[in-house]
Amino acid sequence: MKILLLSVGKSNDTYIQQGVEEFTRRLTRYYPCEWQLILPPKNAASLPENDLKKQEAKLVLALLQTDDFLVLLDERGKQLSSVELADFIAQKATESKKRLVFLIGGAYGADELIFKRADFTWSLSKLVFPHMLVRLLLAEQLYRACTIIKNEKYHHK
Repeated sequence: MKILLLSVGKSNDTYIQQGVEEFTRRLTRYYPCEWQLILPPKNAASLPENDLKKQEAKLVLALLQTDDFLVLLDERGKQLSSVELADFIAQKATESKKRLVFLIGGAYGADELIFKRADFTWSLSKLVFPHMLVRLLLAEQLYRACTIIKNEKYHHK
């Protein structure tokens, strides 16, 4: 199984990028993993919110394969503990999913088309975080889940 991490938005600030790269590097010891940033349209600032979300959805949907398992990150999704996330990832691996795709939507969230396409909607928290921090949290939590699956020392109960 390959893990694809999609994020709509601009590149990270250097101090965040270092952490994202470090946890992504660690994660690749367990699963092939890559990030793909989806830059917002050039006219994003002048678009109405719904139009922007629709344009972002088109860009996202163009990157997905029909058999991808899409996990949408959204504050209204289901919250999981680190152990539950580990179980979720292990289950997807045993189901022989080719790609497990995690999506961080744009500044206004995801369009309804993305919600319909998503196989699971996951909330890191009821709080709303800046996208750059979500990238770091996502990479760290996926790494943590993999160490739990392998019964390694990183996660403390």
